[in-house]
This record gives sequence, C-alpha cells and structure tokens, in this order.
Amino acid sequence: MDSVTDMSPHSMTLVSGFIAVIPVNVVIAFYICLAMREPSDKHEPDPKFMAETKASVKQLGGNQDGDSLDSRTKQE
Repeated sequence: MDSVTDMSPHSMTLVSGFIAVIPVNVVIAFYICLAMREPSDKHEPDPKFMAETKASVKQLGGNQDGDSLDSRTKQE
C-alpha cells in the first residue's frame, strides 16, 4: 500500500472521485434493470386523477386530444 501513500494530493482526489462514482453507477444500473423487468400492464392510472385532469384541461379550453394553452393562444 506504499504506492497509495506516495500519490500526490491531486491524484488522490481523482482516485477517490472515481472510487465514489463507480458504486453510484452500479446502483443506478441495478435500478434501471429492475425497472425494465417490471411488467408494463401492472400500472393503471388512478381513475379519479384522470377525471380531474380531463376536467382541468377542458377548463383551460383545450380538448382531450392534447391541445395545450399555447395552441389556444395561437388561434386567438
């Protein structure tokens, strides 16, 4: 372990940074793999939330096909 103590402070900082980044990337990759393995039909939107969302879109003047406030203002 003498080679580690002989390193410059700049090199020690770089090595410490790389050692910290590697486990974080492994954890992120693990969560991505778990998300990819989940069945897509497992999740259904909450009907109450969907009804409130559609009502708020209608209140803004858009339709359910995805018209936004921007397209409404362009027409005016």
